[in-house]
Order: sequence, then C-alpha cells, then structure tokens
Amino acid sequence: MILSDFLKSVAQFDDPKFRRVLWRGMGLTIALLIAACLLVNFGINQLLSSAWAANLIGDQSWLGALINIGGVLFTIALSIWLMVPVTSAIIALFLDEVAQAVEARHYPHLPKQTATKLQDQILVGIRFLGILLLANIGALILSMILPLLAPFVFWATNGYLMGREYFQMAAMRRMPRAQAQELYQRHQGSIWTAGILMAIPMSIPLVGLFIPILGAATFTHQFERLRAWPSG
Repeated sequence: MILSDFLKSVAQFDDPKFRRVLWRGMGLTIALLIAACLLVNFGINQLLSSAWAANLIGDQSWLGALINIGGVLFTIALSIWLMVPVTSAIIALFLDEVAQAVEARHYPHLPKQTATKLQDQILVGIRFLGILLLANIGALILSMILPLLAPFVFWATNGYLMGREYFQMAAMRRMPRAQAQELYQRHQGSIWTAGILMAIPMSIPLVGLFIPILGAATFTHQFERLRAWPSG
C-alpha cells in the first residue's frame, strides 16, 4: 500500500507543478543556508574584533584566522546535514500545490479545494522548520556521541516528523484539524513507516533533495486511502 502511494508519486514527477515546487524549494533552501553561513562568518569576525578577544588572542593573528576558518567549515558541515530537513520544511510551504496536482490526476471526483492562505502556509512552514531544525540538531549531537546509530537516528527522527506534519497538512485540506489529528493517531504506525521509507533515501546525497516533494505527494495519496477505510 505504502509502496503503491510512493510509486504513483514517482510516476507523476513529470508534472510541471511538481518540478516548479522542487526548484523553488531548493532555491529557497540554498539561499537560507548561504545566509546562515554569512551570518555565522559575520558573527565570528565581530567576536574576534572585540576587545576581550584581542586580549585573549594577542598578536597571534593566525589563531584568529584559524577560528574563523573553523567556524565557517563547521557551518558548512552543519548546512550539509540540515539541507534535506530544511528542504522538507520549505517544500511544506508548497504542499497545497502538490496536493492539488495529485488530486487533479488521481482524484478528479473530489470537490474543488480553495487554496490555503499564504499567511497560513508561511506559519505552518516556519513552525515545521523550527521543529525540524531543533530535532535534527539534537539528532546530530546524539549521532556524534553514538556514531554507529547516526543513520537510524536520522531516519527515525525525520521519518516521524515528516510523516506527522505532511500527513496532517494533507488531511487538514479536506477535514477539520481535530478529525485530521484523530485520523493520524489511528494510523500513526503506518504513517511513521511511510515517513521512515521517505527518510532513508533522504540520506543519499542529491537524491534526498527530491524526496520531500515525493513525500508531499505520497502522503496525499496515503491520506485519501486511509480516510476511505472504516474507522471501526
């Protein structure tokens, strides 16, 4: 069932709406991460130019340069770790477009859905981004302590969050929030499984950047399938 949802999403990747969302999401992600690198670099330079830092380092300018370079390299490494989760959060801004494309091709019998307000999309995206960043920074720290568990921590964390947020966002397009949360709770196991299956290829360089949009489509299919099941 989950595999069928995913394969239908892959088959629709030729849809211009999918590709438009993909390029916008990746562009915003890269811009955000570059801005973060520049901000860290600026902060380090400001810190090194302060009086107490000058007294601490003294005339050893090479130490200041080393700290500067180390800070930038750390930020770049952190950006690589966070690129896919950040892409997932940003593409959540455009989930409505992906869901509309999926419904137009696979569920044309559904009544027309009014587009989600841009303000609501931005608030959802910011909330999801904050949750993902905090969770992945925590996962990164845990992975540094237990490196052998790193991939499993990444898959479990992002699978859970991506499944919960994407599924409920897809559900709330068609039902009240309370009903969407109840449906999620009823099928939480299968939704988390789907999220983990999305998160595994997310850890593959470059391939992972395509997964969030496929995830948005997959959870739209999963929602339509699960809400048709009897609740008893």
